[in-house]
Amino acid sequence: MKSRAPSLSIVVILALCSPVFADTPGKVWQDPVTGMELVWVPKGCFQMGDTFGDRESEEKPVHEVCLDGFWLGKFTVTQRQWTQVMGANPSKSPKGDDYPVDSVSWQDAKAFVARLNAQSKEDTRFRLPTEAEWEYACRSGGKAEMFAGGAKLDPLGWYAENSGGGPHPVGMKAPNGLGLYDMSGNVFQWTEDMYEKTAYAHHARYNPLHTAGWGRVARGGYWGGVVSCARCSFRCYMSDRCKAASTGLRLVRVP
Repeated sequence: MKSRAPSLSIVVILALCSPVFADTPGKVWQDPVTGMELVWVPKGCFQMGDTFGDRESEEKPVHEVCLDGFWLGKFTVTQRQWTQVMGANPSKSPKGDDYPVDSVSWQDAKAFVARLNAQSKEDTRFRLPTEAEWEYACRSGGKAEMFAGGAKLDPLGWYAENSGGGPHPVGMKAPNGLGLYDMSGNVFQWTEDMYEKTAYAHHARYNPLHTAGWGRVARGGYWGGVVSCARCSFRCYMSDRCKAASTGLRLVRVP
């Protein structure tokens, strides 16, 4: 009996279901409610913390972390998107639809997520990223990058020496290797984790989330910060009630 070549439809189905195709980085999904774009970050393992060996003890020990794939906001949440969901713009910095929302506390960010989830379809849910997810994405999928996309901050993010004293519309600087913008600079971004100086000594290897300590961790640096604050491994922390003009948010979509 002659063997038969697989039909084109079967080949297409196999291609779509293959792990390589399914976990391709850079795919973009758009939220129908807000128009927010999210980029696919493939699963993987990386060295989390001060991999360059010259920074704060709270960024140590360097340790391996493995993460499932997730969708992460291509940009930080904008003032237009926040106002569309919450009905008012809390930003203290220059106002404009495409500027990052700022002056939102961690509790405000959680309220935004809850309301957005209530407005979304049943199979679409959002949350804040964990510290590990944020750093992995900042490093373009766990690469040895000082900043989000490379070793020099100026082409990648807004900080004290190039911002002119305020934030800028999202997406004005170069993206990192995953197509994510403003991971270094412009505004700090809340994460889900509580802050503890020794958190890394207690991290699980897989999908860690630290739930002990004080306040919440924010990542990424901001328009008025020094260069070191915009490093991918830098950890900032604040009270979960703090509404700083330096701070906004970026969301994860639950796969």
